[in-house]
Amino acid sequence: MSIVYIVSAPSGSGKSTLVAELLKTVRKLDFSISYTTRPPRRTEQNRKEYFFVSREEFAAMIAADEFLEYADVFGNCYGTARRFLREAEQHGNDLLLDIDVQGAEQIQQKIPDAVSIFILPPDWQTLESRLRNRGSDSEEVIRRRLDTARREIENYSKYDYILVNNLLEQSCDQLKDIVLAERLLRSGARPSGEEATQVATAQACRLDQARERVQPILASFHLQTAKGT
Repeated sequence: MSIVYIVSAPSGSGKSTLVAELLKTVRKLDFSISYTTRPPRRTEQNRKEYFFVSREEFAAMIAADEFLEYADVFGNCYGTARRFLREAEQHGNDLLLDIDVQGAEQIQQKIPDAVSIFILPPDWQTLESRLRNRGSDSEEVIRRRLDTARREIENYSKYDYILVNNLLEQSCDQLKDIVLAERLLRSGARPSGEEATQVATAQACRLDQARERVQPILASFHLQTAKGT
């Protein structure tokens, strides 16, 4: 049985970079490319970053029950096709889903043993800086993404693991250790050597262990909300 890994994060948290590095370093891990109705950005390619489809095509896929999950985000539709899970199981691989909190909730209802990982920025200021440094979004879009980030971060406690993306290399290692530790623990094998270290790193990222580290991050977002920004 394939393990399904859910990775969610506010826009600008560095999720795409972490996922890309994970796929380079972990074997037998498939990635589900989402379908979307939004137009591609300058550097995006169809079937690489997303499957770009029309609203009519997306609606037809919904009608045919082809999605594990789908949601409307900023006026555009996004969805995860069921076929990616079937293909992963056929090849004996696990499946990684890069989806928002709406999609994650749907997957958790359908696949209760899915492993969910929430990536947080170090604080509000870092997230805002990352979004602005992209140079691809208007001020209106940036403000909308920040407002959405506030709401998404409130859902952190619904996830199994919390990863604060402060130092990129460290965060990449932590994400890799979570994936490998879950594989090991589910296999029933006894960890030894490097495996034991990976399990310890993963355990430190579990929700119950991470709550204290998350509080200053939440406070930075609450302070911004109080200021009305």
